[in-house]
Amino acid sequence: MSDRNGKKRKGGGTAVGRAAEILKDSRKLVVKIGSNVLANADGHLDRAQIAEIARQTLALMADGRQVILVSSGAGAAGAGATGRLSRRGDITYKQALCAVGQVELMMAYRENFAESGHVVGQLLLTAENFADETNRLNIRNTLFTLLDEGVVPIINENDSVSTRELSFGDNDHLAALTANLWNADLLILMSDVDGVYDCSPKENANAALIEEVDDIEALRRQISTDGASCFGTGGMESKIAAAEEVGAYSIPLLLVNGRRPHVLLDVLHGGRSTIFPNN
Repeated sequence: MSDRNGKKRKGGGTAVGRAAEILKDSRKLVVKIGSNVLANADGHLDRAQIAEIARQTLALMADGRQVILVSSGAGAAGAGATGRLSRRGDITYKQALCAVGQVELMMAYRENFAESGHVVGQLLLTAENFADETNRLNIRNTLFTLLDEGVVPIINENDSVSTRELSFGDNDHLAALTANLWNADLLILMSDVDGVYDCSPKENANAALIEEVDDIEALRRQISTDGASCFGTGGMESKIAAAEEVGAYSIPLLLVNGRRPHVLLDVLHGGRSTIFPNN
């Protein structure tokens, strides 16, 4: 892959510095946490991960940043609360699990942020809410009010009434819509991989991390040419699509591995990631 398409990781380089520079200069952050970041190997909610996310968020806030969280994980929380996993392939059953799990998820966030004296606020939204001008204005006003009052907004897809994110995207689209509405400085997607690779790291031990993506269409062609079909739908494709969405508003996107301890803080010191500068 050429430098125009992306820069591969070779023991450091300019892209690492670029990601750190963008994060350092960003004051308004939307941080999306994927389901795979918040779920244990058995499919239940990983409460230690919630504590880690809260700790990193508070560190960013203490450094003068405002942070909006877009959190998946209601399904895992619901499965853990009910002890039922056998029908997770059933969309209707997933919606019911999310109704239970949303309570558990928010309680976990509330408990961890309360330890530092911070209050959290919940917004359950669908993509359709952003399509309506009045709803969009109400969402924006609510977010600004919460942030002005020092409350940490936590957004999730209203999975009990919408099936879109249950079947595709894992809140990546919702996070992009939020970043654009708020005019964020940076959208951070926390996944279970370090970033975008030139081929599947699960199938190829020599897969190289692409640190910076300047040309999304060229990236898609390269991934397709390499036969990395696992990046073509749902998982990585939804993240690339989110980069396109925020790129239309000149908002950069940073993809990091949310399972790595201190990952958001490590990016400031050259930790592994992929940046879509989008400017």
